[in-house]
Amino acid sequence: MPTRRPRVLYAGLPRWVIAIAAVGACFVVVPLVAMVTRVNWSQFVPLVTSASSLDALWLSLRTSVTATALCIVVGVPMALVLARTTFWGQKILRSLVLLPLVLPPVVGGIALLYTFGRRGLLGQSLEALGVTIAFSTVAVVLAQTFVALPFLVLSLEGALRTAGTRYEAVGATLGAGPTVVLRRITLPLVLPALLSGAVLSFARALGEFGATLTFAGSLQGVTRTLPLEIYLQRESDPDAAVALSLVLVVAAVVIVAIAHQAGESTGLRKVAVAP
Repeated sequence: MPTRRPRVLYAGLPRWVIAIAAVGACFVVVPLVAMVTRVNWSQFVPLVTSASSLDALWLSLRTSVTATALCIVVGVPMALVLARTTFWGQKILRSLVLLPLVLPPVVGGIALLYTFGRRGLLGQSLEALGVTIAFSTVAVVLAQTFVALPFLVLSLEGALRTAGTRYEAVGATLGAGPTVVLRRITLPLVLPALLSGAVLSFARALGEFGATLTFAGSLQGVTRTLPLEIYLQRESDPDAAVALSLVLVVAAVVIVAIAHQAGESTGLRKVAVAP
């Protein structure tokens, strides 16, 4: 039987680096532990299974999944264009695409409202056609997509630049067309980055608050996502707010763990090009 090789850990870091890393870990972990200690475990199930809580939870999951799918559909071509082409104004476009990373979410919500609202730039034309977006479930999806899209674009563009173009050049030399090269070489090569970017986008969409409140409002079962429900419960029922916060944390941890495991199992795949 083959023997399993022992795992060797690198121990050449200075002690002060490890100490600072421990402080940073405590800064993240201790608040979560403090929140867990405040959970009313005897009432936990009734608190998280109330009608308003379940409506907010399922709405958050549905809209976050939809927003993540939109991020993939739109973000992958954007990352490919930014990483594989050169054109005038590219740096400006990249800055604008990544702008939601630094903008306050409320500002993003205002921008969306003046774009898709009833008196917005595009909203007036849509309203004339009988389509209302603002303060609807569609508005929740758009708000989540707006703030989550840069995470996927940033992750995937960096991976594309790191991978380089040598494999794609070989595929083109063998006679593969651009679409075949994209499907058989480029995307499999950066699949781990695509997965991690999608997870980051989903996590950001799941926790979105400011843009959603400004652009979509807070209507139970329609636009009131889990973060909005937690904010409203914070004043009226602190125990419910803490319980729902724990549900949100657990959901985020499970999703990130699954995606991390998928990324490790996928790795950098070997690619083959059909002539």
